[in-house]
This record gives sequence, C-alpha cells and structure tokens, in this order.
Amino acid sequence: MPRNVLIAAFLAISVTLPVRTALAQTPTVPESRAELQLSFSPIVRETAPSVVNIYASRVVEERLSPFADDPFFSQFFRSGPARQRVQRSLGSGVIVSEDGLVVSNYHVVGEASEIRVVLSDRREYEGEVVLADQDADVAVLRLRDAEDLPALPLADSDALEVGDLVLAIGNPFGVGQTVSSGIISGLARSGSAIPGGAGSYIQTDAAINPGNSGGALVDMSGRLVGINTSILSRTGGSIGIGFAIPSNLVREFTRQAEAGQTSFVRPWSGVTTQAVDDAVAEALGLPRPEGVVLAELHPQSPFARAGLAVGDVLLTLDGQPILSPADLEYRLSILPVGESVTLEAVRAGETVTLDLSLIPAPGSEQPAPVTISSPGLLDGLVVADLTPALVERYGLPLLSEGVIVLEAGGYAARLGLRPGDRILALNGAEIADSDALAAAAQSVRGGLLLTLDRGGRVLRLRFQG
Repeated sequence: MPRNVLIAAFLAISVTLPVRTALAQTPTVPESRAELQLSFSPIVRETAPSVVNIYASRVVEERLSPFADDPFFSQFFRSGPARQRVQRSLGSGVIVSEDGLVVSNYHVVGEASEIRVVLSDRREYEGEVVLADQDADVAVLRLRDAEDLPALPLADSDALEVGDLVLAIGNPFGVGQTVSSGIISGLARSGSAIPGGAGSYIQTDAAINPGNSGGALVDMSGRLVGINTSILSRTGGSIGIGFAIPSNLVREFTRQAEAGQTSFVRPWSGVTTQAVDDAVAEALGLPRPEGVVLAELHPQSPFARAGLAVGDVLLTLDGQPILSPADLEYRLSILPVGESVTLEAVRAGETVTLDLSLIPAPGSEQPAPVTISSPGLLDGLVVADLTPALVERYGLPLLSEGVIVLEAGGYAARLGLRPGDRILALNGAEIADSDALAAAAQSVRGGLLLTLDRGGRVLRLRFQG
C-alpha cells in the first residue's frame, strides 16, 4: 500500500475527536493543519474539578500472637498485648452531586475514623461515609457544609463499546491530580484474576496506579463511565490492565444515598448459576453458548416465583444479555428493589418471557440475636438463626441453614470464634437453631466439642473448661 494512503488511513482513525461530539461524527480525512490539532484539554478542564483527593485514616488494633489467633492454641495461650497504630490511605473520589455527595472505593475510606477531601481548587472538607458496601467496593461520602460543587454527570455505562476513548483522572502515588488516556479494552470483566474478585468491571488500558482508586473514568463527552478501582500488575504499577466500576452501579448507590439509605440494598437473586460453555450448551440442546444455567433455586427466590426451575437457562434481564454469574449479580444490583422487569429464558428448547419482581433477601431487617450469657466457655457469644439475608451477607452456600455467629465476645472471643462461623453441633448433638444452642450451652460442664463451618471448612474444636 502506498505510504500516503497509510498516512491518510491513520489520520482518519486518530483525529476524528472534536471534544464533545466525537462519538456522533463520521471519520474523515483531515484537509488542513488545523484539523490535525488534537487535545483532550477541553474535556480535562470540564471534568477535572469534579475529581477530588481523599486522605483517610483509621486506628487499627493488632494483637501480637505467635499462633495467628489459631483457635486450637488460643485455649492454651493468652493473646499477646494489643497495639494500636494509625493506618492511612490515599485515594481519589468523584463529586456526583452539587450538595456534596462524593463516590469513591470502599477500600479507600471504609471504616475510616477521619476523612479529609481536597478539591482541585485546594478547598478542603471533612467527609463522612453515608453509604458503603464492601462487596461492591463502593462508598458514598457526604462533604460537610458543601454547596455548589462541580458535579460530574453520569453516562449510561451499558452504551459503552470496546474501543471507545476514555480518560482516567486521579491522584496516583499522591503526586497530584493526573490524567491518562486510553480505550475501553473490555466489558463485563469478572473472575478471580481481577483484584477484588467480585463484580462486573470495565477494563481499560488507561494508566491506573495506586492513588487512582476512586477516581474517574470519563468518556469523550465529559461524563463519568466508571470509578477506577484496581489493576492487574506484577510490579505494583500500571501495565495497561485496569478495572473500573460501571457508572450504572454508581448511579444506584447515589440514588440510595440521596434517599437516606445507610446500607446498600440490592435485589435478591436466590439462585446459584453456572456459565454456559460449549459442553453445557450441547447438553441442554442450545444452538450456541449463551446465558447462565440455574443450578440451584431457593424456594423463596423471585426467579422461582417467576416460574423458572433448575436447568432453565437465563438469557436476558431487563433487556440486557446475561454473560456470567457475576454479570447476573451486577444486573440485579443496578435495579431498584420494588420494581418489576422482564427476563428471557430457555426451557426445554423454547424461549419464554417472564416478569420478575425485584425483592430484598428475606430477613434483610435486623435479625433477632440470641446472646449466650452462661458461665461456660461460650459466654459472650451472639448468634442468630440463618436467613437468606445472612446467607448472602456472609457468602454462605445458597441453601445453608442453622445458626451463625454474629459477634464473639467474652470467653468466646478467646476461643477464636468469629462472626460468620456456622455452628453445626455441640458435644456431638446437632444444633437446629439459636435457642437450642443457648439451652445446650447452659448444660455444658467442663470441656466441650464444638463443630462449626468456617469458609466451607468443617472444624471440630475441643476446649477444656
């Protein structure tokens, strides 16, 4: 191909970017030197004031134990002395409302005792976390006494396409506000390879480094498309594989924060699903691999109430294709509880369209805890009967039942029991509910044998009184 043709082809791709209307224009060959001038500066001038620097600190207590709090050794050795230290973190955030709502990552500000937010014009505010969710790695802050702030408009992240140009804005390594450019490298990324592991992320090759967490990923119209969250790297610095939380999830967090919610409420799925690959598609008689197959359904699941059964394949939800189990959870998270949406599924080779009512997990209200106050080894243990909401909170298998530890105080803490432990049996007798555990604890004299499930591992712990 002649050299001048190659140059013309390159320029047709690289310069069709007048700032606010690039996506709507048809690529053309430049006809003058002026048309070769390409700069992101107008977008940066418009969006950078909405990106803030966040300085967070919290007091953490460390207990020095040579056995790492192993419950077996804790019955023989007292815990080491407690030592307090201040843990500081540096990150970024995005102003999403003029009256002072800022969105960042949970890992930047979660559990912080003090948050200082610095705007690009050097104004400083105290920040307070008003809504946060560790699983989603999203936190919403309220800046005290703030008004007329430069809020960044939110784009529809479902409209993104691979190849779209984006800018990443944040405060990497604390050097000051920094802008990098790149493209959308992938959509609906999920899996254990991604730091954090859960969710459905936007992938970009725009440089993201430590300190960028919570910063903005913006499109060529100056709108927020994602919150920069994590990177894949062997060195700790950017190698061009970064991930951002989609703006549609940010929009739902913002909506709930403005409504006064103090914890993020997402519609409950009540299902366990499996991605459809070639083998599964062939076994189910599908023409091609798509959607997710329902492997388990809770009897109260909204999908069960809609008429689906184990073995059905879910194709779409609210008009959007379901690409993976993580994508299904994400699609539910961006929808408000109380609404009804349509879904498409395949059953026995036929595609059906059904209505799905979006409900919270049963037991989402505060559970009725039972505190064990017997003089025995379980004194100070706070437990509750498992509900679907508690199963979801602690990441337990869908159909888990029984008793879960909410708090471990007093002697129970010294034994190494932890929130999230599921108690299966006491001295060989199965424990059906919290009241049964409390009654059994009253009759224990001397030592005890406790059987519990911790993170999918069954532990049998023997303690001496």
